[in-house]
Amino acid sequence: MAQVYDRVALIGLGLIASSLFWAIKRGGLAGEVTGYARSDETRATAREIGLCDRVCDSVAEAVAGADLVVLCVPVGVMGAVAAEIAPHLAPGATVTDVGSVKADVIAQVGPHLPDGVHFIPGHPLAGTE
Repeated sequence: MAQVYDRVALIGLGLIASSLFWAIKRGGLAGEVTGYARSDETRATAREIGLCDRVCDSVAEAVAGADLVVLCVPVGVMGAVAAEIAPHLAPGATVTDVGSVKADVIAQVGPHLPDGVHFIPGHPLAGTE
């Protein structure tokens, strides 16, 4: 496959983010994949196992310049995460999520995203939520 994105940011570094990272790398879909988790321990583990090309210590650093941002966090905190990343999103960026429900995610995330940023609600093909 051809590279589609220069940079993809994964916010939340759990099982689904891990699966996405490896699929993106295998497919050569992005030049760089950055990642962020709020837990120091999770970030340290991600670095140890080579999850993401670059694990960032702030969400702002992770999303800076990203063409695609994937919210891999629990549905209940997506709005707060969207508000936190909003000032750092590049114009023209696409934001998606891996939440299991859509109406709640749309209501939480949409109002926080600036004009020129595209939100495409997603859904993982597998998961336990």
